[in-house]
Parts: sequence; C-alpha cells; structure tokens
Amino acid sequence: MDDEEKDKEKITEEKEEHINYQPSDLHDDNIKHQLTGMYESWFLDYASYVILERAVPDIDDGLKPVQRRILHSMWRMDDGRYNKVANIVGHTMQFHPHGDASIGDALVQLGQKDLLIDHQGNWGNILTGDRAAAPRYIEARLSKFALDVVFNPKTTDWKLSYDGRNKEPISLPVKFPLLLEQGVEGIAVGLSSKILPHNFNDLCDASVNYLHDEEFQIFPDFQTGGAIDVSKYNDGMRGGSVKVRAKIGKLDNKTLVISEIPYGCTTTSVIDSILKAVDKGKIKVRKVDDNTAANVEILVHLTPGTSSDKTIDALYAFTDCEISISPNCCVIDSKRPYFLTVSDILKKSTKTTLDLLRKELQIQRAEILESLHFASLEKIFIEERIYKDKEFEEAKTMDAAWNKESFCGESY
Repeated sequence: MDDEEKDKEKITEEKEEHINYQPSDLHDDNIKHQLTGMYESWFLDYASYVILERAVPDIDDGLKPVQRRILHSMWRMDDGRYNKVANIVGHTMQFHPHGDASIGDALVQLGQKDLLIDHQGNWGNILTGDRAAAPRYIEARLSKFALDVVFNPKTTDWKLSYDGRNKEPISLPVKFPLLLEQGVEGIAVGLSSKILPHNFNDLCDASVNYLHDEEFQIFPDFQTGGAIDVSKYNDGMRGGSVKVRAKIGKLDNKTLVISEIPYGCTTTSVIDSILKAVDKGKIKVRKVDDNTAANVEILVHLTPGTSSDKTIDALYAFTDCEISISPNCCVIDSKRPYFLTVSDILKKSTKTTLDLLRKELQIQRAEILESLHFASLEKIFIEERIYKDKEFEEAKTMDAAWNKESFCGESY
C-alpha cells in the first residue's frame, strides 16, 4: 500500500507541475522560442506548406506537386521505352523530398487512370482494390497524349528544386482540363479537396461551347460505372452531393448479378456491406460469390421464396450498392486556396490552353523569322562575295590565292 500511495503522490505532483507551467521570461535571451510563438508561426507554416505543396492541386495544370514531379522525371527519362517504376521513383526523389512511398503511391494512382501513363505489369485493380506489384516488377512510360499535351520546355516556368541542384517546373503547360478529367482527392490542414472525375469527350465539347459563348454543363463520370443522380451536384461546389448506384441485374429468379459498382468502392467493400446487412436481418441472401476479373461480377444468391425486386431495393437501401458523395472543389490559384465550381475550372483551363497555344505560335514565329534572317545573311555573303574578294576566287591555285592575300595586306 505504501508503494501505491507514493506512486499516486508522484503522479499528482507531475500533474500539478504541468498545470502550473508558466512561459519563461519573454526578455530572456537564452530562450529562443515560446510555446505560443511556436504554435503561431511553426504550425501555420506547416499548414500552409501542406495546403500549397502537398494535398491540394494547382488550377493551372491540375496536378499536385508530387504528380508534377513524377511527370517531369518521366519526361527527363523518356526515350520511348519502358522504365522500371523503382527507377522512376528514385529519379523523382531529386525533386520530391518526402520519400519513396508517397512517390510510388502517387505514380500507381496516375497509372490506374489510363491517361498520362502507359504501363505494363501488375498495376493493381481499382475494381477489387488489389494493390500493384512491387516497383521493381512493374514498368511505365509517358503516353503519347501526355507527350503532346503536357510538356513544352519553351513555355514552362522553372524554379530550383528543394536542394538547389536541379530545376523543376512551377507548373506544366497542360493544354487540357486535366484536373476535371482525372479528379483528385486530398486532405490538408484545415481544408480538403475532392473533385470528381469527368468524361473526356464531355470536357472537350464543353470547352468548345465555352469558346463559342454557348452554355454548357458537365457532370461526373466514373471508371467503375454505375448510375448517378446529379440533381444536387451544385456544379461541384462544397455543399453539393451526388448519389451513385451499382448496376444490379437478374441472372434468374434466385440470383442477382452486380456488374458495376459505385465510385470509391471495391468489390470487397460492397460484399462486406452485403454480409453486414444479412447479419442485421435487412436482406435474405444465401451466399455471395465474387467472380470479378476484368469486369465486375458479384453473384448474390437469394434464399428460397425471397422476392428479387424487394432484395434489389434493400441492397440499395442498406448496403454500399448506393452511396452519397460530397464534392469539395478546392484548388490553388496564385498560391492561395479557392473554392470554385467545376465550370469555373473548365473556363480557366480553356483560357490557359488558348494562352499556351498563342505563346507556342509566337515562339515558333520568332524562330522562323530568325532562321530566315540568318538564311538571308548567308545569301548576301555569298552573292556579294563579302567573305572573300574576287581575285581570291579567281586564283588557279591555293598558293596564288594566299600570295594575293599577302600582297593585299590581308591576314586570314
């Protein structure tokens, strides 16, 4: 008992010391940082860094810093052949100081969207949630679309990398609304961003309509398929929401088949939600089989006497066969976070594309004029014989030509 009392007294004394803590004298030169000052300066610096440099995409190219650095590294390494992902990750670490794990995960996510990266090997499965193979086993290279649309060193603004040894792009000259096509999700300090992916052709049509001063609307489109209710989408602003449903059909009276799943779900999570609903007595199911390979195929076997129509309704009501997604369109513009609509992002992207195309044409025009200028100078030099005199050209031998030059007092 004496030992227990001593321990309690010691804990009480430690608590009192913690409660009675007072900041040191502000005028004491030996104290460099106060607790309040640390929170005010360091935490705010950390929050700003995470928002601007880690989690939220830039409106100009639609990329997070790690994605931009991956693409820049792949462009520098590009020779038309596949590169090991391990090599790409190592090369990207010249620009990204946050370790190989974050680079590898971001690269796999880019590759799974099948737009900017051409890959081979086991890159995982967005339908089942299976992870990609180890970086040493899978390979990647930039797609033709990325090489044509994303890169142009002549129109790119550069900055030094974190250690000052290399240069990296401030933003890539992307001539396409990449942010809306790929979608993005990121959690920063004090805010988050969730922009849903959109259809490639719909974005092109909307951009053309905007250039023609015509009205347009764009809605999300998902790789995993399913049906979507956009009545409360609110143009992608925070406060809106969309409902996404799986596609459920009847194989026969006793078997249902799920062939498409909601965005953000996997076949494993959908099956788990079904089994939980069965345990709670919400639906009556005999067993569930997952035959997913290239396409989703989840077979739901019903118990005898169960209505398939009522079971479908129950699946939508009590499982992940129907989910609600809340978009939050937050982007970085001029080093500040802004909450915009997807229409605003599309307009900004279209204007940026026009400016980049105009800039490329101006650079091309200047290069052509410069080449014409030098071609004209060469023509003048040859026709007017500025580079040599007439006697030099008419000399029959080189000795005679040099003698004429020496006689004229010229030295070559």
